[in-house]
Amino acid sequence: MPNVFFPRRSTTQGRRFNRRTVLTLLAATPVILSSAARAQQSRPIRVGILSGEDEDIWNIVQENARTAGLAIEAIPFSEGTPINAALAAGDLDANAFQHGPYLQAQNTALGAHIVPVGNTYFAPVGFYSKKWTSLSALPQGATIGVPADPTNEGRALKLLQSLGLLKIATVPDGMPTALDIAENPKSLTIKELDDPVLARSLPDLDAGVVITEWAYKAGIDLNKERLARESMENNPYINFIAVNENNAHAAWIQPLVKAFQQPNVREKLLEAYHGAIIPSWS
Repeated sequence: MPNVFFPRRSTTQGRRFNRRTVLTLLAATPVILSSAARAQQSRPIRVGILSGEDEDIWNIVQENARTAGLAIEAIPFSEGTPINAALAAGDLDANAFQHGPYLQAQNTALGAHIVPVGNTYFAPVGFYSKKWTSLSALPQGATIGVPADPTNEGRALKLLQSLGLLKIATVPDGMPTALDIAENPKSLTIKELDDPVLARSLPDLDAGVVITEWAYKAGIDLNKERLARESMENNPYINFIAVNENNAHAAWIQPLVKAFQQPNVREKLLEAYHGAIIPSWS
């Protein structure tokens, strides 16, 4: 899902951390802790996030948590794989940057047991063009860019299928690639590109399915240049906070999730991404 992008505060990357349980009070929903639990609060909860706008979001989350008595340190990374690797190794307590299919692939690749514990936001992939203003205007033989990684390429192809531009075969893992296109009535040329390259290459393509974060960073107009985007309804690509399975029921999980799922975080998400990212909790 994520790819390389240089963080604002790169000095935080590469650290290694020990994990201890952190217990605290939640302001909105008070939690009474035992004296033994309070004694375990020896350091902040370390949360791996992606660098960029999410750092601004987590500044607010950290303040929410601080008000409730929970210390959080958000650690920005330039890409996603090291975040999961650090969490699996115990160098982080949690992370917040990914959706279900990406985590499933990462758990398999890393031999990890990372699980979601609370929704954060939905970043619908968009179908963008700097050359055409509608789906009907796309020419026969148009060149369409899609993400190169298997998880998001499958997501992009499913969006194109939902728009009636092609049909894809059913594949066992649910992550089709361009090789699984069964019908291509407009003779589209599918070009697989890494996320940041895809976003920057949009002027050279007829259109592209671009991850919201990279579209934003590349200066794509998320409204005027968007031909279509995903719906959140019944969508497996909702992002969440994730932890190692053995921490899934730790006492600090609920306060951590509640610190994110607050009105001021919702407001900041909508402001920072100009409505392109949608809060995904009720």
